[in-house]
Amino acid sequence: MDENLVLDLENLDRLLEEVNMEARRFLSSLHNRPAAVAPSAKATLELPQSGLGARRALKLFLERYEQEMGGSSGPRYFGFVVGGATPAALIGDWLVSTFDQNLSQQGSSGAPGVELETLRMIRQLLRLPEDFSGSFVSGATMSNFVGLATARQWTALRAGVNVVSDGLYGIKPIQVLSASPHSSVLKCMSMLGMGRKNWLKIECLPNRETMNVSSLQSHLEALAGETCIVVASAGTVNTGDYDDIERIGALKQKYSFWLHVDGAFGGLVACSPKLAHLTQGMELADSIAIDAHKWLNVPYDSAIQLTRHQDVQYDVFKNNAAYLDTRRNQPAFADLGPENSRRFRALPAWLTMVAYGRSGYQEIIERNCELAQVLGGRIEGSDTFKLLAPVRINIVCFTLKRSGGGPSQEEVRTFLDRVREDGRTFLTPTLYNGTPGIRAALSNWRTTTSDVDMAWSALMEVAQAMSS
Repeated sequence: MDENLVLDLENLDRLLEEVNMEARRFLSSLHNRPAAVAPSAKATLELPQSGLGARRALKLFLERYEQEMGGSSGPRYFGFVVGGATPAALIGDWLVSTFDQNLSQQGSSGAPGVELETLRMIRQLLRLPEDFSGSFVSGATMSNFVGLATARQWTALRAGVNVVSDGLYGIKPIQVLSASPHSSVLKCMSMLGMGRKNWLKIECLPNRETMNVSSLQSHLEALAGETCIVVASAGTVNTGDYDDIERIGALKQKYSFWLHVDGAFGGLVACSPKLAHLTQGMELADSIAIDAHKWLNVPYDSAIQLTRHQDVQYDVFKNNAAYLDTRRNQPAFADLGPENSRRFRALPAWLTMVAYGRSGYQEIIERNCELAQVLGGRIEGSDTFKLLAPVRINIVCFTLKRSGGGPSQEEVRTFLDRVREDGRTFLTPTLYNGTPGIRAALSNWRTTTSDVDMAWSALMEVAQAMSS
């Protein structure tokens, strides 16, 4: 055995203590650590012929990169929709690497049972019926991928083609109808051979990102019985807007379509009595995408795909090999998604949901939404910024106020670069109805009023410095 491996095994306890110390140092620095960091230029490290051993390798990593690890898991990272990791989710993720279980097949450990139990709790958190089954995947893109792959098979079968065995050859393009789909939906259409151009954009309601259901119905009528896929948004990426899922689902009684709900972060508001009306009708969906490393606040990478058609899903993803035949009463997870090999992603979610329960997540989500309203109110009353859309849940979409029109994209990017350099908060650019804008997404369990105060001070000071 390699000498470094022998020494590291002998000193494993000490190594784990050192890593624990570094982890604690990082976590304790989150309040003051820059929310995001631009990486510096450095000479490329070459693969050593003889290894350094774990302790020296760790020391080298910390010297080269530790200061460039931004506070994306902290309370003022408002870019994208990033949660962070609750204490329970963090210890769960540490144990995932320790246990290093193979989740592809059943029969060799209790890990698949933990995932099934976790999925049951997810259904309960989302207030979904028991006929939804699912599995963990890497993120919202893969969750949408599984839903749309299953939808593609279901839709093609109604046109008399089994794409699992015969491919897409000889079948008319499958139409995907949606108003403001996340970019990952179009990426999935590309990966699935369905073609991005077969997205049929449905007219939005005035000053909204959500579909006009009457317009959707007109398009369904024009398809003259041809089966299609409808993608509804439960929380759009720019403004956190919601399609009327209940009205869309009701159209299934008359028209033939698969309803996929992209609820990557917004689906989780179902756990809040104050906000659950936004997801009314989600139980009518054929498939749902939920991203756990967003509002569930578990570490990357983790998401859940849910469907009411596990039989069709199994046909798409089944993995036939004699050496894998260790399954029990239900399909193995390798037969339900793209990955054969997969992490024990369910464990952090299991621990955090058991640790904090429905009420804990209700409090996190409602607090984030209330703080987004606070930030939105300050923007609305400001001479420096302008709201581009109402604050509906946890996303604030705004821009720099300019007389005679909006700012240029370059102005917005320069502003955001300087905000990042300031370090107190991090936000991302967007484009809303043709206007270059800024997105702030509040989804971290740590975020409090003081964090919004600090972020607001940074935004104002950077804006004033740019105008002086």
